[in-house]
Amino acid sequence: MVHSFQRGWRPGRTPSLIVGALLVGGLLLAAVPTRSAETPAKDAKDTAKKEEPKKEEKKTLPPSPWPSPLNLVIAGKDQQHNAQVADTVKFINDELEKTWKAEKVVPSRYTNDHEFIRRVTLDVIGRIATPAELEQYFKDPEKKRRSMLIERLLSDKDGEYSKHWANMWSNWLLGRAGVFGRGEYHDEMNLWLEDQFASNTPFDQIVTKLITATGKNTDNGAVNFLLAHVGEGVPQETRAKDGHFQMVPVTSRITRLFLGTQVQCAQCHDHPFYNNIKQKDFWGVNAFLRQVERVGTPPDPTLGGAMAKYGPLELKDDVAVNADAKVYYEKRNGVVQIAKAEFLSNGEEGKGGRISTDADGKPLNGESRRAELAKYVINHDMFPKALVNRMWGVFLGRGFVNPVDDFNDQNKPSNPELLDELAVRFKNYKYDQKELIRWICNSNAYNLSCVANSTNDSQDKEALFSRMVLKSMSPEQLFESLVVATKAEAGESKGAKKDAKAKWLDTLIGNFGDDEGNEVNFNGTVVQALLMMNGSDINETINRPSKGTVALAMKKHGDRPAAVIRELFLATLNREPSAKEIATVTKELPFPSTPQRAKMSAEDLKRPDHKYQDVLWALVNSNEFLLNH
Repeated sequence: MVHSFQRGWRPGRTPSLIVGALLVGGLLLAAVPTRSAETPAKDAKDTAKKEEPKKEEKKTLPPSPWPSPLNLVIAGKDQQHNAQVADTVKFINDELEKTWKAEKVVPSRYTNDHEFIRRVTLDVIGRIATPAELEQYFKDPEKKRRSMLIERLLSDKDGEYSKHWANMWSNWLLGRAGVFGRGEYHDEMNLWLEDQFASNTPFDQIVTKLITATGKNTDNGAVNFLLAHVGEGVPQETRAKDGHFQMVPVTSRITRLFLGTQVQCAQCHDHPFYNNIKQKDFWGVNAFLRQVERVGTPPDPTLGGAMAKYGPLELKDDVAVNADAKVYYEKRNGVVQIAKAEFLSNGEEGKGGRISTDADGKPLNGESRRAELAKYVINHDMFPKALVNRMWGVFLGRGFVNPVDDFNDQNKPSNPELLDELAVRFKNYKYDQKELIRWICNSNAYNLSCVANSTNDSQDKEALFSRMVLKSMSPEQLFESLVVATKAEAGESKGAKKDAKAKWLDTLIGNFGDDEGNEVNFNGTVVQALLMMNGSDINETINRPSKGTVALAMKKHGDRPAAVIRELFLATLNREPSAKEIATVTKELPFPSTPQRAKMSAEDLKRPDHKYQDVLWALVNSNEFLLNH
C-alpha cells in the first residue's frame, strides 16, 4: 500500500494502484489530528465516513468555557471610520451572544491564526494564502493582524478582489451551464463586473445597470444578464401585443437574486408559501420586461460546430410592442386573466409600483419600463435584506434565511433583528459591499472555529452561527488555490492560465454540475479525488523537476525533509505541520538523509524530489485542502 501511495498517482499507473494511492494518501493525513485534540465538526466526520469503511461512534467535545473576547483593533481608513466599523461589529456580536445565551449554546473556540488567514483569503479573494502572505501576516501586531489582513485583501492591490467577486456574480447572474454560462458571453459579463467591483460601485447602481442595460454585448457586458434569460420567443402573429420574448426566466432571476424572493413559484398559481404573492404579481413584474428586443441570435450548442462561434448580440427596447403594458396569463382553472405592469404589492391592492401612465391611463414612453422596474427593485424593503443575507451566507456558510434566495412565510430569518439592522446600515452606507465584508469578517461569528462542542454540534444549531460551518470550495477557488499551492503560474502566460482554467472548469462542471448551472459542491469524495489526481495538468505541474513548489522548497532547504515538508504544508494547508505529521511522513516515505535510505531504489536516489512530490500530491488531495474551514 505504501508503494502504491508513493507511485500510484504518476501517469501510466493502473487504476488499482490509483485507488490504493487515494486511500493511503487520505489515511496519512487523517491519522494525525490537525486541530489539537479536538473532534472535528459533524460535517467533517460525515465526509470521513464516506471514505472510511470503519464506523466510529459519534464524539463531540464537552462545552468549552465562553471564549474570551478577541479584542480586535479595527485597522482601516481613519479613526472615525474605524469607530463606525467597530460599532457595527459590536452590534453583531451582542445580538448573536444574546441568542447563544437564550438557546444555551456555548460558541466554539476562536479559530487560530493559520486557519483564519486561509479562510478569509479564500472568502475575500478566492484562493488560499501564499507563504509570503503568511509571513507578512505573522509580522503584524497580534491584536491588529486580522483586521489589517482584511484591509489588505479589500484594497484590491492586484485586482484579485474584483476578479473573485466578478466571478461569483457572473455565476449567479448567468449560471454555469449553456451558451451564457461559459465562453465569451460569460467572459464579457466578468470583465464588466470586474470594472464595477474595482471601482467599488455601490450595489444598487450595479443592479440598476444590469436591469436597464442596452447596447451590444461586445461594448457592454451587462446586457448578457437579460439576454441570457429571455426565455421562449413569442409567435410572430402575437408579437405586437405580447412582445418579442416571454421573459419568464429573467423575471424569476431578478426577484431571486435581488429580493431573495422566488416569485417563479407564483407563475402558474398563487405562491404556496408566501401569502402576499399571487399569480398576478409574477406576471405584473414580467410586464415591465415585455418590450425587450434582442438583435442577433446566440449559438445553439446542440447543432455542433456550425453554430459554435459566438455571434454579436444587441439589447434594446422596442416601444412599438406590448404598448398597453399588459400580459395575459391562465389560471389553473383555465380562466385567462390580464396582469398590468405592477411591481410586488405585498398583498395590498393598489400598493405596488405601477408603470407611469398619461391622463388616459396609457403607458408613457419616456423613461423605459426597465428603468422604472430597477427603481422599484432597489427601493423595495427586501433589497438590502436579500443582499445582506446572501453575503452572510457566503462568509458564514449559510444565511439567516437558508437557502439565501427563499424568504417566505415558512422560512423566517433565524435572527431577524440582526438581519434588519444590518440591512438598514448597509443601505445607509450606500450599499458598499466592502463595508459589509468588513463588518462580517471582523465579527466574532466569522472568527470562530469549525470544531463543534456538545452544545452546538447538531445541524439545527448551524442557524445560530456559534461555530463556522464547513464550506466547499467553488471550482474557481479550487483552481486558483491549486495554482498557488503548486506555483503553476511560474513561467505561464496569462493566456495559458486562462485556457487551463477553462479546461479545468469544463471537466469539473461536467462531472459535478447540473443542467441548471447551480453551484457545485465538493465533499472530499473518492470520485472527486480520483478526478483530481488523474488530471494530467496537475500531475505534470507537481512533477516538474526544476519549477514549482517542490523544486523551490528543495532549492531553499536542500534535502532536509522536515524543512521541505514544512514548506509544502504552508503552501497547501497554510499551516505548520505537527511534529507527529513530520515523523509520520519521514517514517513512511524514505528520503536520502533518513534511516529509510536503504529502502530507496536507484532511481529515487537520483530523484529525491519524487518523494516530496508524493507528499505534495497527498496534501492537495486531502479534505483539509479541499474544504474551506
